[in-house]
Amino acid sequence: MLQVNDVSKVYKVGTFGGTQLRAVNGVTFGVGAGEIVSLIGESGSGKSTIGRMILGLSRTTAGTITFEGRDVSTLRRSDLRAYYADVQGVFQDPFSSYNPIFKADRVLTLVKGFFPGIARGEWDAKVEEALQAVRLEPGAVLGKYPHQLSGGQLQRLLVARALLLDIKLLVADEIISMLDASTRIDVLNLLGDLKHRGLGVLFITHDLSLGNYISDRIVILRRGEIVELGATEKVFGDPQHAYTKMLISSVPQLHTKWGPPEATNGDR
Repeated sequence: MLQVNDVSKVYKVGTFGGTQLRAVNGVTFGVGAGEIVSLIGESGSGKSTIGRMILGLSRTTAGTITFEGRDVSTLRRSDLRAYYADVQGVFQDPFSSYNPIFKADRVLTLVKGFFPGIARGEWDAKVEEALQAVRLEPGAVLGKYPHQLSGGQLQRLLVARALLLDIKLLVADEIISMLDASTRIDVLNLLGDLKHRGLGVLFITHDLSLGNYISDRIVILRRGEIVELGATEKVFGDPQHAYTKMLISSVPQLHTKWGPPEATNGDR
């Protein structure tokens, strides 16, 4: 469905743009229908840049991004509307996606333009179906201002907005990093439910444990390059790259308690 092929992104920085910063370098991977692929990397690894290029928010410097066989990496603004009917993104801070002076359900109303001439009753039914899909009660969220809703409710409302369009691919960029632990598992399970409905998900995160929980395949990114890619069980069960091994060894374990490092022979 989605194929990222040898994609690179170079920014011109410094005085008069005389220096080049290569944020992404020759990245290749795909996301299929009904599949969750986690793009994992540290801050500055280029993972969010890749997400922005897929969403048409940033141009590629080289390479191609195709969706259902069509090159979308060079889409003109006039062509993006049709693309966004199939592909949507949800980002890290749900509060930044809402205008505090408008009620939260305005984010749903904004996509109504994709359905010209739709009757009021039909639209209300679509909204209710989308909210139920993300386990939100219409009466609990519609008509409320953003500050009256939790971060988890706001994030799920954004997913509902994407579902209103009957999208095929969701780019989820650190969507649970600002949520508490109990809400995180709700959102992760929601993504799992959407996967079983045939939705493809690119799950961008820095948290390996989250990627392990939800993903079919894992892409490990370092300094803009892929260092490991494969089925989740393979990457976590038998990592091949030293960087992947280091990341996995750094994940805190629930069954062990932190303690001071053991002294070495050179310590006194």
